[in-house]
Amino acid sequence: MEDTIRIAEQWYVAATSSRTDDRTRVLKHGPTFAVFDRFGDIHRIGTGEQGIYHDGTRFLSRLELRINGRRPMLLNSSIKRDNSLLTVDLTTPDLPAGEHIAVRKGTVHLFRAKLLWRSGLREHLRVVNYDDEPVALQLSVEFAADFADIFEVRGIHRDKRGRDLAPEIQHDHVVLAYEGLDGVTRRTVVGGTPAPDHITEDRIEYEINLKPMEQSDLHIMVDCESDAAEAKFVNYAGALNRATSALRTIRERGCTVRTSNDQFNDWLTRSAADLAMLTTGNLEGAYPYAGVPWYSCPFGRDGILTALAYLWVDPSMARSVLGYLAEFQAGAEDTERDAEPGKILHETRKGELAALGEIPFGRYYGSIDSTPLFIILAGAYYQRTGDLAFIQNLWPHVQRGIDWIDRYGDRDGDGFVEYFRRSSTGLVNQGWKDSHDAVFHRDGSLAEGSVALAEVQGYVYLARLQAADLAQALGDPNQAASLRRQAHELRERFEHAFWCEEIGAYALALDGHKQQCQVVSSNAGQVLWSGIASAQHARQTADTLLSPASFSGWGIRTIADGEARYNPMSYHNGSIWPHDNALIAVGLARYGMKDKTLPILGALFQASLFMDLHRLPELYCGFVRREGEGPTLYPVACSPQAWAAASAFSALQACLGLSFHSEEPRIRFDHPILPSFLGRVEISNLQAGSAVVDLVLERHAHDVGVNVLHKKGEIDVSVML
Repeated sequence: MEDTIRIAEQWYVAATSSRTDDRTRVLKHGPTFAVFDRFGDIHRIGTGEQGIYHDGTRFLSRLELRINGRRPMLLNSSIKRDNSLLTVDLTTPDLPAGEHIAVRKGTVHLFRAKLLWRSGLREHLRVVNYDDEPVALQLSVEFAADFADIFEVRGIHRDKRGRDLAPEIQHDHVVLAYEGLDGVTRRTVVGGTPAPDHITEDRIEYEINLKPMEQSDLHIMVDCESDAAEAKFVNYAGALNRATSALRTIRERGCTVRTSNDQFNDWLTRSAADLAMLTTGNLEGAYPYAGVPWYSCPFGRDGILTALAYLWVDPSMARSVLGYLAEFQAGAEDTERDAEPGKILHETRKGELAALGEIPFGRYYGSIDSTPLFIILAGAYYQRTGDLAFIQNLWPHVQRGIDWIDRYGDRDGDGFVEYFRRSSTGLVNQGWKDSHDAVFHRDGSLAEGSVALAEVQGYVYLARLQAADLAQALGDPNQAASLRRQAHELRERFEHAFWCEEIGAYALALDGHKQQCQVVSSNAGQVLWSGIASAQHARQTADTLLSPASFSGWGIRTIADGEARYNPMSYHNGSIWPHDNALIAVGLARYGMKDKTLPILGALFQASLFMDLHRLPELYCGFVRREGEGPTLYPVACSPQAWAAASAFSALQACLGLSFHSEEPRIRFDHPILPSFLGRVEISNLQAGSAVVDLVLERHAHDVGVNVLHKKGEIDVSVML
């Protein structure tokens, strides 16, 4: 049945068409992820991102279930709380046979349970006849593989592609294959158990005859080429057990947080599950991939900020991120990769286009902030854990990062770190707002030349302070003193060059002519996160960012309403990013403005209530909040997204004022505050060094109390009220 129906001169969308519902369901395991519609199918609608992807290539572009040639009717679709399983309940529409109805609507139930394991999909399909008559059904699964690179799916046009190989049809499976221009042959295996009754190059079919109350169970499998030999021998039950166990192992590594608000708990649970799902093991360790579908690969900036946000919950993520990025730290200049010695990775991708160099992102270093953020994470990890042995091994990489800042970061010798693209195909803007029009002047003209972003100077400031603490811990007080002096000198220069009284905040950036980009932006809020701002200007900046022009009711906009390029539907010029808001909340807490953290935590939490699965996406639109309505979605935002998931934990940490001092050891709560919707927060299995503590925070009329429920090992818990 077609998605669209023409009656007389009118066109209608069929009720069973997923054009009536563009929400998707996402599964991921390792380097493989899948995007389905809510029926559990894969087909080309909307933005066309549906499919099963492995290592940057779409191995399956169509997977559609049909009963007697018709699409079933959707009853329910859900992802388990741990993200291990997609379950879908379907039923039959009226199924005609000639001029009469052979199967009545709502009499046959179809249950689909789908999961990913390694490089394969496993699906359990159960068909139950609830009619009082026997039914004869033809169940078919139609499939196709376009082997498109993820960048082709995103819209890149290629003049030449490889060649599709002839399908191989066996009694229980079909092999689809493509020989890429990179010399790699990619294969997709589609099959079923028991063996299908009919099989062609694009379809498997079963003839199912069911008596009343009788059921039939089938299993569909899809394997991608890389791990197919191993994955093929794992059946559905085995794959489910292993996938569930693997996700549980990741989640149980850190502490657990429960509150008095069940909806808030749902948000935290989904966020932790998303981080577990996005965390991907490889030869260099586990790494939180940035987001599905467009960024399912390691990103330096995203991984670091995710690990920082989640550090108080699970410091092992930070250790893995640091180890991975140290392994791929640039060792030489490479213009086309925007690489220089000591620079930390921006992103690395697999796939045909990356292998051929048709895109520069196979291993790309065009990020101005990954290097200072790497140093910040190293310092924060040590403060959180006291793991000096790991820091000793990492220290040469930290020093190379400092050398990169000194030798390459400051391009014109003015004491600020700037970026300027050297690659012919790389990113023009190399901060976290990397859209081509994200850095501009008050009149809307784009910044030209080497650009010094406000927040990046803060990152460099904090990186020098963190490196100083590490040098001190490693027995080099002279280098520590030098790094602290450089940090304080940078802070003085920054105040003079970036403060803009006209807008009541720090300027977005300095262009190549050292002219301020006098634009109210969330970048100024991240200046507070690093601590480079003066106390007076921090308060002015906070007031500006929480004014109606910047704060929509759902969070702080990337660019304030009224600025020349403001567009609440844009990617970086008026939208709202959860991770950005969480960083700002941490910055507000740093300057003692704990009361101002509550609107941000509240906005993010309330936004999650309107989101499918309580999952905050990468971003949403910056329209002003309207009573009784949720935020307006950004149509192609990644969801799940790692740093969006981690934002729940860092925004909560900002309100709690939670910090760690491993050298004492001590856990400290600095003027904790809780919003009206949280009366109690219980933290279990919170580790600090070799000690473990369970504690509870309770909101009272005028303060928040902290009680230790259980403690193992030597640890001091202090509260500043």
